[in-house]
Amino acid sequence: MTDGAATHATFSFDSATRALVRLAARIAAGTEDDVRAGLRETEQAAASAAWVEELMLQSYLFCGFPRVINALRVWGGQGQGVGQGHGHGGMQGAGDGLDFLALGEVTCARVYGALYEPLRRNIAALHPLMDEWMIVEGYGKVLSRPQLDLGRRELCIIAACVASGQDRQLHAHLHGARNVGVADAVIAAALEGLEGTVDESHRARALVLWDTVRGQ
Repeated sequence: MTDGAATHATFSFDSATRALVRLAARIAAGTEDDVRAGLRETEQAAASAAWVEELMLQSYLFCGFPRVINALRVWGGQGQGVGQGHGHGGMQGAGDGLDFLALGEVTCARVYGALYEPLRRNIAALHPLMDEWMIVEGYGKVLSRPQLDLGRRELCIIAACVASGQDRQLHAHLHGARNVGVADAVIAAALEGLEGTVDESHRARALVLWDTVRGQ
C-alpha cells in the first residue's frame, strides 16, 4: 500500500454500502427509472439519508450537473429530506475562513499517495485552472465533507467510473480506494455488486483492471 494509507477504512461491504455503490452507478449512467430503483434499494437497506445526499452531491464531479439534478429531483419526488447536509455539511462556509485548498491537498494526497505530486504536475500541464479546480472544488469543497467517509466515497467513484466506461480514472481510484484503507475484499465485492446496474462489458473490463491493480 502506498503513502496515502495512513488512515484506514474499517467498514465491511454491508447491504447499505452495496446499495449506495449501486446507486452511484445508476446516477452516472442510468435512466431516471434506474435511479428510482437504486433509491428503493438504499431505503430497503436502511442506508443513511446523509450518505445518499453526499453521494448525489459528489456525483456532479464524475457525471455532470444534469444527471445529479435529475437524481435529486427523483429523490425529492419520493418525499426524501433533501438538504440534510445543507451548506458545507458540518464544515465552515467559505466566508468563515475555511481553507478548501489545504483541505483538498490533504484529501487528494490521501487518495493518490506516492502519485500525488506527479498527478498535480500532469493536471497542471493540461491546464492550471483544472489543477486548481480539482483540488479546491473537487477534493476540498466536495470530497472532504464529513458526512460520508472517504473509503465509501472512493467506492462510489469507482462505480461511477465503471458505469461510464472511464477506465483511466477507474485505474486511479482503484488504487485510491486501497490508499485510503479500503480492503481488497471490499473493493472486489463492490465490483461484483455492480452486476445488473452497468454495461457488462464495462464491468468485465473493470474486473480485469482490478486484477492488474491487485497484482502490482
